[in-house]
Amino acid sequence: MSYLKKAQDFQQMQGQGQTMEAFEKYYAEDCRVIEMPTGEIREGKAAQRTAINEWFAMVKEFHGGGVTSITSNEEDGITCCESWFDITFQDGNRRKMQEVGVQKWRGDQIIEEKFYYHMPAMPEQ
Repeated sequence: MSYLKKAQDFQQMQGQGQTMEAFEKYYAEDCRVIEMPTGEIREGKAAQRTAINEWFAMVKEFHGGGVTSITSNEEDGITCCESWFDITFQDGNRRKMQEVGVQKWRGDQIIEEKFYYHMPAMPEQ
């Protein structure tokens, strides 16, 4: 399976509410995740699993989301996905998060992912 197909499957699983299943299937045990806006680095699947669970604990309501674009460099095992999410946090703040994830693959698993994101406040309704 091509890296593009793997990345598409990963995103499709997430879009169907199977975020943790996609994570378990596609992340390597020795993965490294880098949050580019903050510089935070998480080493290993356990650390990323904790971060995902903490993220979901902050979310009160999910209003929608989707993939804007997805591409791959098959020769180097790199995929890139641009996506968005409309969420309300536990504190009541609603945000439309726009994110680009760049994944480096080793075989069938993501060994490194860098997140670049923008999360402006939603305009008052």
